[in-house]
Amino acid sequence: MKKHTIAIMGLGVRGKTHLKGILENSDRYEVVGLCDIREDVMKAASEKFHLNVPLFTDADQMLAETKPEVFVFVTYPNLRLSMIELAIKHGIKAISFEKPMAEDMSEAKIMTDLCVQHGIKAVVCHQQKYLSQMQELKKKVERGDLGHIKKIFAETQCWLAQLGTHYMDYMIWVNGGYRAKSVVGHVHGPATLKDNHPSPDFLLGEILFENGTRGYIECGYFSEQHNPELYMDTDNRLTVWGTSGYAYAETDGFWGECSKATKGEFISGKDPGWYNHQEKVIQTPYYTEYADWLDDDSRLHSCNIETAFHGYEILEAICISALDKKRVDLPLSDYTYEPVLERMTRELPECGTTLRPVYTGEEPRDERD
Repeated sequence: MKKHTIAIMGLGVRGKTHLKGILENSDRYEVVGLCDIREDVMKAASEKFHLNVPLFTDADQMLAETKPEVFVFVTYPNLRLSMIELAIKHGIKAISFEKPMAEDMSEAKIMTDLCVQHGIKAVVCHQQKYLSQMQELKKKVERGDLGHIKKIFAETQCWLAQLGTHYMDYMIWVNGGYRAKSVVGHVHGPATLKDNHPSPDFLLGEILFENGTRGYIECGYFSEQHNPELYMDTDNRLTVWGTSGYAYAETDGFWGECSKATKGEFISGKDPGWYNHQEKVIQTPYYTEYADWLDDDSRLHSCNIETAFHGYEILEAICISALDKKRVDLPLSDYTYEPVLERMTRELPECGTTLRPVYTGEEPRDERD
C-alpha cells in the first residue's frame, strides 16, 4: 500500500493531536517535515514522537524543500486562506486543517473554490463524529431504529465558531448529506465577537433540508445545560427524532435512546468522552478515512471541504435571517450582503452574557472518563 508523504505546520495542542493521529496510521503516511514559529514547541514535539525529520519555522520553505503530497496546517482561522494559496503554489495534492474553515463567508467560498479548481482533496477537522457514541447514533438512523427521521437537534454551550460548525456538520452527516433549502434564525450578544473564533454569544436556527427533515441548532451560553458540572466545550448534544423514537449522543460520552429497538424503554449510558480520547479514538480514523480517499477518488471523506462549506453557509444564512428578520433561502450565492461579523459587531447590543469555563488542559478532568 502506498504511503502518502505529509508535512505539518502548527504543533500546539491540536497540532500534536493531528500528528499522533497520522503516526497511528504509519502504514499510510510518512511524515517528511514539521513547522512551527516556536522552535522549542516544534523540537519538543519531534522528540516526543521520536521523529528524525527536517524542522522549519517557515511553511513556504518547508513545502519547497520537502515537497509533500499532503499539507496539514493547524492555525487560527485568519491564516487558512493564505495556507491554501501556499499549498497551490507548491502543487500540494491534499490538505487537512481545523475548523471553522474561515472568518467570513466570502473567504470560505474562495477557499472551497480554489481547492475544487486545483483538484486538492481538502478536509476540515470535524472529527467528533468518530466518537463511538456518535458512530452508534448514525448506525441507529441507518438501520431504521428510529423510523423515518423528522427532526434533528444540535445543542452546544460553546459559540458558533467554536463548536457550532462541528454540530452543523454532524447534523448534515447524520441526515445522510442532504443539503439545506432554507433557514430562519436568531442571534444576540456581542461579547464573543472579540474571541479568536468570532461569533455571536448565542445563535438559534431552524433549517429545512431538501429531504423534508427539520434541523434545529443552538450555539452559545443560552443552550440547555445537559451536564452543568462539565466544562461548556463538552456539554453538547446531537438528538435525532423519528417516527419510532429518538436517540442522542454527546461530546463527553453520554448517550440515550427510546425507540422501537428498545421496546419503548429509555436506556442510557456513557462511552469514551472527548478529552481523554481525542487522539487515537477520533483523530486516527479521521486520517484513516483520509488515506482511503487519497487512494480512491470514489471514497469521499465525510469531512470534505464542500460539505464543510455548506455547513458554514447554513450558519451564515441563519445569521443573515436574524439580522434581516426574514427567511433566507439557499444557496447564498443568490445574495449580495455586508459581512455578518461586521453587522453583528455594529448592531448587536450588550446583553450581560456569562459564560461557563472552557477546559484549559490544566484542571483535573471528570473521573467518569
